[in-house]
Amino acid sequence: MSINRRNFILSTAAAAGQAAVGAAAVSAQQKHSAAKPAVPAKRPNIILYLSDQFRWDFVGANGANSSTRTPNLDAMARRGKNFTHAVTNQPVCAPARSVLMTSRYATETGVWHNGEALDQSLPTLAGELRKAGYTSNLIGKWHLSPGAVAKGGGPGYVPPEHRGGFLDLWEGANALEHTSHPYEGSLFDQDGKEITFKDQYRVDFLTDRTERFLRQKHEKPFFLFVSQLEPHQQNDLNRMVGPKGSAERFINAHVPADLRALPGDWHQQLPDYYGACESIDASVGRIRKILQEEHLADNTIFVFISDHGCHFMTRNQEYKRSTHNSSVRIPLIIEGPGFNGAQQIPELTGIINIAPTLLEAAGLTPPASFKGRSTLPLLKDTAAREQWPNKELIQISESMTARAVRTPDWTYCVADITGAKKAASPSYQEYQLYDQRNDPHELVNLAGRKEYLEKSAELRKELQALLEYAGEGSPEIKPATLYP
Repeated sequence: MSINRRNFILSTAAAAGQAAVGAAAVSAQQKHSAAKPAVPAKRPNIILYLSDQFRWDFVGANGANSSTRTPNLDAMARRGKNFTHAVTNQPVCAPARSVLMTSRYATETGVWHNGEALDQSLPTLAGELRKAGYTSNLIGKWHLSPGAVAKGGGPGYVPPEHRGGFLDLWEGANALEHTSHPYEGSLFDQDGKEITFKDQYRVDFLTDRTERFLRQKHEKPFFLFVSQLEPHQQNDLNRMVGPKGSAERFINAHVPADLRALPGDWHQQLPDYYGACESIDASVGRIRKILQEEHLADNTIFVFISDHGCHFMTRNQEYKRSTHNSSVRIPLIIEGPGFNGAQQIPELTGIINIAPTLLEAAGLTPPASFKGRSTLPLLKDTAAREQWPNKELIQISESMTARAVRTPDWTYCVADITGAKKAASPSYQEYQLYDQRNDPHELVNLAGRKEYLEKSAELRKELQALLEYAGEGSPEIKPATLYP
């Protein structure tokens, strides 16, 4: 963990009036960071499986949905570590992926909204693993190359300099939703040659390509990023598309409580969404079976994650880009070397912590530029769990310019009320305050109510400290006055 990160923990603890506890936390973290990660006898392979726009409560093991059919993900959770309160630090595709790959905030990666290119000067998870002797391989959606043809980019082929360190197998598309449909489309290999599929569900096609890779002989440990599009909507069709017949099977499925109370398009979209999630689960099960057959399972770390959730137009005019649990809370299950043994991890953790966690699990020291921290101490260190910050910065873009701090008990969000859509703002207004203990579906906004002014002031200080740590300086935050 970097010196900046330790200083940040101390400053935020002090801002909350807990200086003594914060100093003890820093001392413990200094001891932890002074020791180099233990080097495994054999470097583990790593599979990072990302399912785009997959809600955390659609994993059966999370116990919040009676209609989900995810036996393979549930089995992963029984064998490994289920992070039950994981969040994305930016609830939109490209920015979230930039945070995932660099352990930096989206305003620092160059990708604060869709369509921008990842800053090539930043160390990445793929690049760091490759330097340590891994091959770095991608199958599926990337979304971190320039999005406009005028910038030398586009939805399809991605030139090597924009691949973020994935310089071995490359079978991807920058924006898979624009080069394919659920039953036909194209990927592009490292030389730009088109790889097509037809009359096969997209999830199954990408799983076929994954099987092809895994059954090859591997001379080096590998890092494989399997990046599925489902259950994300097919953009030009304006709807989710599950496998044929799945929508009919899920026509009367459970409606999450945060949706059923609000208008949106969940009435039409949920059946196909359920079907797409079921297909993702089957894909995970198939890959796990291949790992067993190829005698790779015992030395492969398998991570299941999403980049953001889905609120089905209940919070704004599309599917994410809001500070609500339906947008920001994501599934995160990890099993394999260092992550074996059933355990639920209730501490709040962000997508920014994935890269340092995986590097440490591989016996590598994360670059000093990383701003996340490894979650490995949470698996076995009681003191580390007690000292974990349990707060994450969430940056909102495109729908509005907003910032939020998420803690186990609260979501506190501020917004640029001018409506400007930009990387950051010099001035914000308190916008939302949700009590996660008593209102987990976030149906009552408490911002500005006099009985919560003290709590708002406390969270405002925490948010300001996070913004400074993220390199945003000290923007003005005006208290809400709707309920004086």
